[in-house]
Amino acid sequence: MKEQIEAVIAALNDVLLGKENQIKLAFACLLARGHLLIEDLPGMGKTLLSHALARTLGLSYNRIQFTSDVLPSDIIGTSVFERDSGTFRFIEGPLFAQLVLADEINRATPKSQSALLEAMEEHQVTADGETRPLPDPFFVIATQNPVTQGGTFPLPESQLDRFLMRIELGYPDPDAERALLRGGDKRRGLAAIEPVLDVDALKVLQQAVDDVKASDPLIDYVQRLVAHSRRGQEFAYGLSPRGALALLHAARAWALIHDRRHVVPEDVQAVLPGVVEHRLREAADYAGHGGAALAQKLLAGVDVVG
Repeated sequence: MKEQIEAVIAALNDVLLGKENQIKLAFACLLARGHLLIEDLPGMGKTLLSHALARTLGLSYNRIQFTSDVLPSDIIGTSVFERDSGTFRFIEGPLFAQLVLADEINRATPKSQSALLEAMEEHQVTADGETRPLPDPFFVIATQNPVTQGGTFPLPESQLDRFLMRIELGYPDPDAERALLRGGDKRRGLAAIEPVLDVDALKVLQQAVDDVKASDPLIDYVQRLVAHSRRGQEFAYGLSPRGALALLHAARAWALIHDRRHVVPEDVQAVLPGVVEHRLREAADYAGHGGAALAQKLLAGVDVVG
């Protein structure tokens, strides 16, 4: 497993330069069977990461470009009447892929955003009164522009909570940017990427995440973090039970990526910002957003050993 994981990360590092930590977080999110939200300015490589991840893992891939006029049927699919047979036939929408890029999701209206809720939670969709399963594995990478930009609709808490992690890519460091400038646009090489894993191998890795052990003292540490988020005066509200499970499962995936079969506190600390920053709010400004400051306050307020 170690060789497979290292091969995936190396392949992605060749495409997205200088972003190894973000690549590992994205891969951990997929291994933990979660969904990923990437918030950043345009042109930072959000789409490049999603497409490269799909090609490296041999997953079917669809991109949905969200705009204010996108309808739920444009995402899920629609039924059309066939005159010859006299029946309706369902035509699958772009949501029916193993990896779906929901690009600029916060430019769509809340009604269209909500079309993803059932799919992300239940891995199925309901259309025309019939429930249809989605492919397995099913992984959504959603991108959003900063809410300060015009033409955006903020994601509600219920939808933010569907994402296991939220990350930012940020600007590349000078060395990575120079290599990018020398080597040209990496998107041109996407078609040449060969799969490093197949779907069956990916499912084995996902199952291995479930088998990573978490000791009672480690679970105690996670519980103290969750409890502090609920009673700390700096937080408007605390992590939900879903958030607690997300934190532990992401830590298991991070441990597996680093070739460990048990979770250590450093695994929890590594994934905590990505897991909790979109789930917490500053008490002093309820309308504001969570962020790195809140994540660091949470880590600083709880000792590893109780």
